[in-house]
Amino acid sequence: MSRQIDGIRRMLLILNKVRHGGRFVPKDELLDYVNERMDELYEAPQVSQRTLERDIADIASLFFVEIRFDRTRQGYFANEDYMEYDERISELMMNFDLLNALGDDNNLSTFVLAEHHRPAYSEWTMPLVKAIRDRRPVAFSYVDYRNDCAEKQFSVCPHYLKESNRRWYLLAYDGEVMKTFGIDRIRSLQVDVSRTFKRHTDINVAELFKDCYGLWNDPSMPVEDIELRYDALDGRFVKSDPIHHSQRILADTPDELRIALRLRITNDFVMELLSRSRSLEVVKPQHLRERVRKVYEEALKRNA
Repeated sequence: MSRQIDGIRRMLLILNKVRHGGRFVPKDELLDYVNERMDELYEAPQVSQRTLERDIADIASLFFVEIRFDRTRQGYFANEDYMEYDERISELMMNFDLLNALGDDNNLSTFVLAEHHRPAYSEWTMPLVKAIRDRRPVAFSYVDYRNDCAEKQFSVCPHYLKESNRRWYLLAYDGEVMKTFGIDRIRSLQVDVSRTFKRHTDINVAELFKDCYGLWNDPSMPVEDIELRYDALDGRFVKSDPIHHSQRILADTPDELRIALRLRITNDFVMELLSRSRSLEVVKPQHLRERVRKVYEEALKRNA
């Protein structure tokens, strides 16, 4: 079992190194990195280049990431779009080490209190993963929550699965347009095993969603400059867990925290603001300030 655990650890280290190495890493550098980290973190024995090559072969079957060897440059590179692993590999490594650190005491609840609100299991998750991997089109009925749960039929080319706010989403091309579908709203999924499609491997997923909060990305909406104010207590939480990657601190005093953001003001973003609204003040833009005020006013009427 310890040998299998070390193998998983090495695979995660390889994935992490390829990610931070700009997708290309010299052969000797990768081997030295894995051996040094394994010794530092786990006091594990050194491994050979042949063992590393076996680990890389296992990565393709377990993680669906193909890492190839370039004989001319004498190094490794990942030939798949690797952006989706940016946070997942670190998270997976942390979770794996957490479980392994418990050793022989397998009563996890003695040490770890798990979050109850995790993404719900869906019967469509694994079929969609396989369809993406095998480049198979899929068809399904989709429930529209905003239209009295009416169902609409879609035939799409699936490209990614992405988690956001405890829900799993399918990113797929409907014709020439990439759309987002909540997996929990998919019904009667059918995979077309008679056809394949050419998968777009040049999509910059991080760029696609960089100006939005979560997965609601409407290019027709403007990207706006936003300024928010919190008292010192709420400010500590906002600093430790930024709302968006564009967050900048404008003022940080014993009395207040003021931050700047730049993104599209979607419904998801407004809901996030309201989740920590005890001391929230929207400084700008004015239409967002009025939108938040209207939510408060309607809530007061309902709860008066």
